Amino acid sequence: MTEMNVEKLVFRSMTLSDVPEIVNIELEAFTCPWTEEAFVNELTNNHFARYMVMDYDGIVIGYGGMWTIMDEAHVTNIAVRENYRGRGLGEKMLIELQKLAVFCGSARMTLEVRVSNLIAQRLYRKLGFEPAGVRPAYYSDNLEDALIMWAELSLADGVEQEHDIK
Repeated sequence: MTEMNVEKLVFRSMTLSDVPEIVNIELEAFTCPWTEEAFVNELTNNHFARYMVMDYDGIVIGYGGMWTIMDEAHVTNIAVRENYRGRGLGEKMLIELQKLAVFCGSARMTLEVRVSNLIAQRLYRKLGFEPAGVRPAYYSDNLEDALIMWAELSLADGVEQEHDIK
């Protein structure tokens, strides 16, 4: 693993031109990846959707998305390209989503995670998420349960600068 220069890491709004790369990351990260059509629909038709990409030196290496509805944000997906995992980038992406959620008026954030995904659960707990329930047979690939987690957001999670995220 080569050393990353974090100054080259940029978080920006996802665009339609990013979708093919996002789909490639989905295929690396998930057993039930979203389709290109799903992302296009999110970006063009879902006015609750907010999607960001993590760009490193001009290359999209990760992304995250959420829906902001009223004062709640629901994380839809977070993924990092395989060769960039293990560097704390998923945490950086989730922190950026939390900042954006506060900017958009959210007081709470929720997500679902596989009950077997202890690495992700550890990250979510580190960032203030607590278990709140289970969705039985939530994942269609193997009918695994999902752990529902919630975090309270505060202005301390917010940003000083404006976000240009649709």
